[in-house]
Amino acid sequence: MKFMRLGTRPDTFYTGEATRTVISDLPSDLTISINNVTYLLHKFPLVQKCGLLQQLCSEKEDTTSVAVELNNIPGGVDGFELCAKFCYGIKIDLSAHNIVPAICAAKFMQMTEDVGKGNFVSKLEVFFNSCILEGWKDSIVALQTTERFHEWSENLGIIRSCIDSVIDKILTHPSKVRWSFTYTRQGYETKKHHKSAPKDWWTEDIADLNMDQFRCVVNSVRSTNMLPPKLIGEALHVYACRWLQPETSLASDMNKEEETEKRKKQLEMIISLIPDDRGSVSFGFLLRLVNMGNTLAASQVIRSQVIKKCSLQLEDATLDDLKLYDIELIEVVLEGYITQWKKSYQRDAKSLNMVTKVAKVVDSYLHVVSMDPNMSVKKLVSLAKALPDFARPQHDNLYKAINIYLHEHPQTSKEEKKHLCSILDCQKLSAEARAHAVKNERLPLRTVVQVLFFEHEKQGSKSTGREQIHQSAIQTQGKEITGDCLNIPELSTKATVARRTSGQSSTSQRLEPGLKHKSKGKNVGETMSYRTREIMEEDDEDDDNEIKQELVKVRMQRSKSEHGRVKGK
Repeated sequence: MKFMRLGTRPDTFYTGEATRTVISDLPSDLTISINNVTYLLHKFPLVQKCGLLQQLCSEKEDTTSVAVELNNIPGGVDGFELCAKFCYGIKIDLSAHNIVPAICAAKFMQMTEDVGKGNFVSKLEVFFNSCILEGWKDSIVALQTTERFHEWSENLGIIRSCIDSVIDKILTHPSKVRWSFTYTRQGYETKKHHKSAPKDWWTEDIADLNMDQFRCVVNSVRSTNMLPPKLIGEALHVYACRWLQPETSLASDMNKEEETEKRKKQLEMIISLIPDDRGSVSFGFLLRLVNMGNTLAASQVIRSQVIKKCSLQLEDATLDDLKLYDIELIEVVLEGYITQWKKSYQRDAKSLNMVTKVAKVVDSYLHVVSMDPNMSVKKLVSLAKALPDFARPQHDNLYKAINIYLHEHPQTSKEEKKHLCSILDCQKLSAEARAHAVKNERLPLRTVVQVLFFEHEKQGSKSTGREQIHQSAIQTQGKEITGDCLNIPELSTKATVARRTSGQSSTSQRLEPGLKHKSKGKNVGETMSYRTREIMEEDDEDDDNEIKQELVKVRMQRSKSEHGRVKGK
């Protein structure tokens, strides 16, 4: 960082409580008040170089001792003291940290060449233009200091000059960057040879700017179209990491509501600056913004905007991205994705593969949230149903999520189990999954009956399947009932069926979550007779009716399938 030293005399300013004076043999004849601070100074060195004091002193009738008030001087007492010390020839050091208040105060005091040759304003402007604006960090620091004197800095063109300097350097090719910059990315310091600065070398330093300054810099850089959208996105990501960290503690002088409002405005600004180009920011970053938008109660327009951007990149999502957030948030993004997919894509192989890819990630997410002890069946089913049927060519992953949930939530009611299993299409289960489901005591009756029926249908002809179900599933009190297997519910309403076995047999068939049982067709067939009798619970007319309805649905589905095959031929 560059600095300029003016004056040679030692600092003779003396401070006593709220009064400041210069050690001198001459009595003070000029009293200057700035807010609650009083300066006892001398007219001769100050009036000689300050046009404002010349005017004020000439208006006073008492020429021996003059008192003036300068409460509105930009830079306050710090700015004024720099001007006063320059007039006295006292040594002062100027840098990016104090150049802005010095310029503003000197302009206010009218310390120009018209008043005295080699005056303060001209020296400050030369240093500002030739040194401060030539440096990267000097320009950043000077721009930050303008926040305290915004109106004066704006009117004097200081803000515009600083921003132009920053933008010019950002647009410099990395191979030509010769100035120091902040870059704390992991691994960068360990590299011994850097042919050039990293492309995003500038992002951390501009993240220290306030919201309006940052917006102005980013908008100006974007308008040049000289940098790729991903670099703009990286700058937004770094800024978000700098300012939108999870709240731990609030500053003592910052009201909680004010802090929340500030964070909301920062969030809305970041979202508004995201380039339209897909992939300019990562899906994980977008999902984080969606979550923060809900938390901070951002405007509906802004939330809709970021949800749309996030939904368009859901195909890039990983399980690590999703598992950090609650299920309602994921469902909103998923619904947005499906809506956009239906509008933008044709149902060709490529676009269908995209939806299938999304479904796999969502089902993996369902595995994770199924282990949450507070997760409700309603939420799980709602997310699962958000995907269209064609997104899941196979339901093994969905079955695994259901099994995990039932294992982790043993108190799930019968109705909740039925509701949960309603999302499962038994026809889309693999042989391994069906083998597991046949022995799965956690599943409700209707689901097991469906699995058994489709398993039989897979194993043999329609007539053989009917005979097997008829012989293994229905018993009267000591007598077998003959008839078509699709009429099982009608016949079983008068039957007293066996309860599910308990004790050793039940324990031996208890399964851990996941598809761990691998059975070939004949093994499933051997199990079916025993398992079907086992699942027909107590004499419950409601259950019978439900099973009847399920098998009617199965019959209709099978008829449609056979009709389709015939029509295809």
